Amino acid sequence: MIPAILAQVGLPALIRLVGGALSRIDNPVAKTASGALSDVVQAIDAAKLDPAQIAEANRHLETLAKLDSDDYRETIREVNATIRTESASEDPYVRRMRPTFGYVMAATWAAQMSAVAWIVVAAPREAAPVIEALGALSLMWSVGLSVLGVYVYKRSADKALGAGHAPESLIEKLQSVVNRR
Repeated sequence: MIPAILAQVGLPALIRLVGGALSRIDNPVAKTASGALSDVVQAIDAAKLDPAQIAEANRHLETLAKLDSDDYRETIREVNATIRTESASEDPYVRRMRPTFGYVMAATWAAQMSAVAWIVVAAPREAAPVIEALGALSLMWSVGLSVLGVYVYKRSADKALGAGHAPESLIEKLQSVVNRR
């Protein structure tokens, strides 16, 4: 849906939107890109660019939008099929795998942090090497917490859709970022 809207809006409007968003970022690269996009907008407004080339760019944008939309639809189809299969399962573990994973992560995190706190209080001389050793677990925790984050994010989106709230589109997100500045 978002790519289709972008394709209908056209390249000039997309350039203005992206250029405006980049101009609000305090970074020299973003400012340079914003300036370049501003120059393109001025050239379009002054009719210095061939309308046929702009139309061709819009057709290309429409083609890219359709490809992106098709990919998005296929992804949604796969996710929905997975969720339906999960929901239809009679196996209680399959239906409760996400909450189980969350509880296991929380219990493991609590046990680890409690152990570290105990070491700090009970054996302060040993605390530094123990805390330093936690660094070796950072990859394991980053993977586990990333999976948990995806579960929570997707479940929140599922609940919002179930409540009749459509997710915010890319254009709406960009506009809210632009309007906040």
